[in-house]
Amino acid sequence: MKLLSFLICLCSLSPYFSQKGDSVFIEKIYHEALTEGHSYENLRILCKDVGNRLSGTAGAQMAVEWAKSTLDKYDFDTVYLQKIMVPHWDRGTTERAWIQVGDRKIALSILALGGSVSTEGLMKGEIIEFNSLGDLKKSSTSVVQGKIVFINQRMNDSEINTFHAYGSCSSMRVDGAVEAAKLGAKAVIIRSLGLAIDDHPHTGVMKYENAIKKIPAAAISTQDSDQLSELIRQNKVNLFLELNCRTLEDKPSYNVIAELKGTKKSTEIITFGGHLDSWDTGEGAHDDGAGVVHCMEALRILKKLNYRPERTLRVVLFMNEENGNRGGKGYADWVVSKGEKHIAALESDRGGFAPRGFSCDGTAEQVKFLKTLEPLMKKYELHVFEKGYGGVDIGPLKSKFSTIPLFGFVPDSQRYFDFHHTPNDIFENVNKRELELGAAAVCSFIYLLDLNL
Repeated sequence: MKLLSFLICLCSLSPYFSQKGDSVFIEKIYHEALTEGHSYENLRILCKDVGNRLSGTAGAQMAVEWAKSTLDKYDFDTVYLQKIMVPHWDRGTTERAWIQVGDRKIALSILALGGSVSTEGLMKGEIIEFNSLGDLKKSSTSVVQGKIVFINQRMNDSEINTFHAYGSCSSMRVDGAVEAAKLGAKAVIIRSLGLAIDDHPHTGVMKYENAIKKIPAAAISTQDSDQLSELIRQNKVNLFLELNCRTLEDKPSYNVIAELKGTKKSTEIITFGGHLDSWDTGEGAHDDGAGVVHCMEALRILKKLNYRPERTLRVVLFMNEENGNRGGKGYADWVVSKGEKHIAALESDRGGFAPRGFSCDGTAEQVKFLKTLEPLMKKYELHVFEKGYGGVDIGPLKSKFSTIPLFGFVPDSQRYFDFHHTPNDIFENVNKRELELGAAAVCSFIYLLDLNL
């Protein structure tokens, strides 16, 4: 009877013993990341030695070669490339704009939106302002025809999570050219998608529709947007715009992949990664160099600590998230063609700021599982364990594996859109300790996924 009581007591305490063991190992993960970490130096090399890396460019190919070479040095079980075809858009050498009010000329800080067509020389047109994409859609050809549309939609300052503010108005950038062209506009310029009032314009992807005329599209800084809006209220304003960007033929590129093979359930795969490409301005430090090195470092630390995963852990450094998601789509198609079993995926693509937690695109039960990890991570100031978004690159896996949970790494969001898609997204604007804490959080999360899913 005493033996039976002891066994019952031991079984009731087993989750405690499991969590205590997990806690000790997670402490080792954080110690390695913060005292012997490689993430900051890897980010420096990616940003400074490789630089920006838009799909189809020499920079993107250099990034692929650097990533594979670096992963090879860590002696993972396997490192390889998955070939994909990617779009190749070129910004060109001319990108300028100014406004004229009477005899006064004022230069604007401007960036063409990714995918824009050329102005085919210097374009001139009267500017007409709309406060949102919705307002533009409600307008008419008689109002817009022959003019240059300016969409001055602000991100919502009252949103605590800045990604929510971004999401509520990003369609202005994506669809602005199509909606303006439907009404006969010559070109479209938009307010940069950022909360800070500064002189750094933000680029980003936009799209065209086959049946609608393609017109040039660009973004101006938030500071210039405020000034331009005030001038339009007072006077008729003409814009002079010149872009010589172009779209070239698709080019071959690669997702870069590394694995630690599972010891018990090797056919079950956990994918985690970020995107290797970046826009062609700045250095892609926060977007998404930070996510790339988070995930490289997570696998390196597990290897360094002699962890033998139960399931196969696969890092994927995706190509072409920014303007096509060919890497994410190609990866999903590829794993299905191989008949693989994927049980979870995680993405880090929200910058290198201090970690706050993780979100889950999944069922109520999967979100409930996520919340069970919170007690172990509370010590490390992680508190966001909730339903939410996974990521662009891992998103296509959902259509292939309907029950797969997609997890997103959640860092602090307050400063991210000061740098997102701007020339200011450079290595110097990433804090070393915050980056290392992010790598440790990702590593700990993958460890817990492997043991507890």
